[in-house]
Amino acid sequence: MYQPVADAPPQQEAVVVDPLPVVCLSRTAAPLLEAARAEDEDRWPAVVAREREQAQRTRAARVALAQAQEIVEEPGASWPVPLPTAEQGAAIDLAGAGDQVVELWRANPVQAAALVHELVAGGEFTAAEVLDAAVDAAIGAGLLALTDAGTASDPSMMAEQCLEAAPCLVLAVALASADLD
Repeated sequence: MYQPVADAPPQQEAVVVDPLPVVCLSRTAAPLLEAARAEDEDRWPAVVAREREQAQRTRAARVALAQAQEIVEEPGASWPVPLPTAEQGAAIDLAGAGDQVVELWRANPVQAAALVHELVAGGEFTAAEVLDAAVDAAIGAGLLALTDAGTASDPSMMAEQCLEAAPCLVLAVALASADLD
């Protein structure tokens, strides 16, 4: 998509571009991501199984804690929106931890790594869970930008939205390959 723009002389005001590759990418990115995850599971089944087992243990601990908090809460309290279940609360906590790591990683990866260690020290999460949640958050932001690009009617807006997706996807790769040991 960018090559016709790069090849055009500086004084040229309009350039014809083909938005089809961006539209295709926006529609295939999520299935390709799932295929890559399945490939990881095929290539490293023991590692994936170990990470899932660790995640189940820490998830069970988060759910038990959330259930204990529900018991302690004042009975009969009325809320306009139902409170999340223990499982939903545990998932929300993990997603929030991932979001915090993503935001901090952009500014200072060393502080983000320290945050991951701090979250792990509490025993509520494993490092793999937190980093996976952070990767999911970064990929989600990139996929949203690509989806917006795929639906843009103006090629220049499409190109701009593709450029917005790139840093998110690069961040996801950095987080996925981070070794905090």
